Amino acid sequence: MAKTEKTAKKKRAKTKAGFFTKLLLLVLLVALGWQLYRLHGQVQEAEEQRQQLSAQVTQQQQDNDTLQEGIDNGGSSEQMEQIARDELGLVKPGERVFYDVSN
Repeated sequence: MAKTEKTAKKKRAKTKAGFFTKLLLLVLLVALGWQLYRLHGQVQEAEEQRQQLSAQVTQQQQDNDTLQEGIDNGGSSEQMEQIARDELGLVKPGERVFYDVSN
């Protein structure tokens, strides 16, 4: 009978160890799933930020192209004359300028 009691105790020990092992694996799987869920959220946020930055880069490139065009064409006498008239208020000799002060 001593042998049967020992084998019964071993079976109970294996059953307890098996239960705790399964519980531990379940906890680890839940933790892993939670981490994957959080990482997925971070990836989505990073993708949204990348798209926003890409749009900003495109807008800035368009602004740069407009400015470069202004630099390339900025030396023309017509543009210089227009700037002198609009910003500095200069007029040609003999030219009369009327300002509407009623507004």
